[in-house]
Amino acid sequence: MEKFTKYEVARILGARGLQIAMDAPLLVKMSKEDLEKVKYDPIEIARIELESDVLPITIKRPFPRKIERKLSREKEKAERIEEKKVEKKKEVVEEKKVEEAEKEGEKEIKEEGEIMEIVQPDDEVEETAGEAEEGIE
Repeated sequence: MEKFTKYEVARILGARGLQIAMDAPLLVKMSKEDLEKVKYDPIEIARIELESDVLPITIKRPFPRKIERKLSREKEKAERIEEKKVEKKKEVVEEKKVEEAEKEGEKEIKEEGEIMEIVQPDDEVEETAGEAEEGIE
């Protein structure tokens, strides 16, 4: 007898027991004494037939579909990781470009010898002072 799961055994015994209960011919020769021992129980008779390997019943076990999903998930993970690596490389390249531009800008300022100041025009300064005075009154 092949190794069956408990669910397969239950299904086989139930199906064969139903057949025996509906007067299907027995596949194992049993004497009246043996039948009286099992009390003419169709499930017990089916169990005896199963243990003696005479049942012409086959079990088809499909391969689990989870394997395919798992493989596709692994592919997706690998693709995401690769995309992240590419993005990081782009960021590093852009940071280097910014740093080089800043260094070039500093060199130009040093060469000119000028210091740049940000000065607010006088009109805006007076307006903000006027607004502050109004708020006080």
